[in-house]
Amino acid sequence: MSTSKERWTELALHPVRIRILGATAGGRRTPSDLARLLPDVPQATLYRHIATLAKAGMLNVVEERKVGGATERVYALPEGGVTPTAETLASASPEDHARYFTAFVSSLLSEFSRYLARGNIDLVADGVGYQQTVLHLNDEEFIRFAQGFTELMQPLLANEPGGDRAPRLLATILLPLTKG
Repeated sequence: MSTSKERWTELALHPVRIRILGATAGGRRTPSDLARLLPDVPQATLYRHIATLAKAGMLNVVEERKVGGATERVYALPEGGVTPTAETLASASPEDHARYFTAFVSSLLSEFSRYLARGNIDLVADGVGYQQTVLHLNDEEFIRFAQGFTELMQPLLANEPGGDRAPRLLATILLPLTKG
């Protein structure tokens, strides 16, 4: 994506837009689908953010179909997803990265809060988990781990929603720890 660092930050790190992008990941969604998936977002707000993301190329119109007298658009993420470019990340200041990470963690907190608000939850049956694990890896081992993780994930990213598939959020964070 050729959006500048400042524009990418402004567009992608908005809480409602993060949710729209997340709800669209791995599938094709109409505004009606998104309204059903994000019932707490007012419809006018939702439509405004969809339009903003589409105009910026962060959502693509992949189909248009007639529904009654109107044209319904179907949206999907662009090929390769919506992430800042390597150049954007390389030129980001520590303050920029702090904002990116804060938005990332905030979106996880929001999703978990929505899960908890469902009531009658069962973390085991729902497959909910969170943990921290320290891996002691040299550079070669780390590269093999990252490649293996990517190989494991790649075929799953092609899964279409529907049927007995439930959307599941997987978030990863890798940080080097200081040697103590």
